[in-house]
Amino acid sequence: MAVYTDVAADELAEFLGAYDIGELLSYKGIAEGVENSNFLLHTTSGHFILTLYEKRVARSELPFFLGLMTHLASRGIICPQPLKNRSGEALSELAGRPAVIINFLEGIWPRKPNAAHCAGVGQALAKMHLAGRDFAMTRPNALSVAGWRPLFEQAASRADELQHGLRDFLDAELNYLEGNVWPKNLPLGVIHADLFPDNVFFLGERVSGLIDFTFACNDMLAYDVAICINAWCFENDCSFNVTKARAFLGAYGRERELSEAEQNALPLLARGAALRFLLTRLVDFLNVPAGALVRPKDPLEYVRKLRFQQGVAGFRDYGLETSGLPA
Repeated sequence: MAVYTDVAADELAEFLGAYDIGELLSYKGIAEGVENSNFLLHTTSGHFILTLYEKRVARSELPFFLGLMTHLASRGIICPQPLKNRSGEALSELAGRPAVIINFLEGIWPRKPNAAHCAGVGQALAKMHLAGRDFAMTRPNALSVAGWRPLFEQAASRADELQHGLRDFLDAELNYLEGNVWPKNLPLGVIHADLFPDNVFFLGERVSGLIDFTFACNDMLAYDVAICINAWCFENDCSFNVTKARAFLGAYGRERELSEAEQNALPLLARGAALRFLLTRLVDFLNVPAGALVRPKDPLEYVRKLRFQQGVAGFRDYGLETSGLPA
């Protein structure tokens, strides 16, 4: 979440007049994240989140995200629900941007995830994968292998400003992953594709909601698992925590067991996931609009994670045997 587009109070109050959520008392921008403009609204009816969609999201794709959240909630997954205005529409327009109001979820995201948090998100991710099996809409993953080279080309000329040799490092990794090594024929389904700690709310150590489905798409379910290994199972110094990985993968496997093929592919998927977030962070870091209320995330964090994943020999390096996940 972030704020790229400012909204005047009178403009927002007029916009809210089309909804049955009371009168606006206050609002503030949310600086965390990097993709869209987000505001916390306080009205006479309670608290809500307003999102203005920017950047990588096409308006034509928004019904997928909104429909997915509604579908998942109907299957018991706690996630934000789009509010409809008096015309029965969930998608509106504000300040020249597609706009959606969603309900407010209780909880906080963990700044320092522990093994219990990792187990909670593993269970929640598996349940989400199972709940999405009968979701009828589809959306391809625009940020899979074919989308990485264009990102690299956007940032290549300035990559060495962050770290000497970064451009060549990225180019070599891209050449490797593009060279027909990316896994195929693994189970597919709806994935979140961005389930970082700031997108999972907890009450204590219990998951209280999954948020921000802006990158949700159809892809290999194990790729979502790989994204989470990178996002949840490293310490602040980017050292790998095998205890967290074991807790995450064990909890996931108790809900949805990874096949042998998925287990074997996981190191390569985690390597690709590290590159994907390194590239998008690099592009965002180098292109923050002037005046935007946004905190760009450090691309070099994912250089260190990618180097770790390049050295992973197999599934056992994540703390579990390939012969099966714990019951």
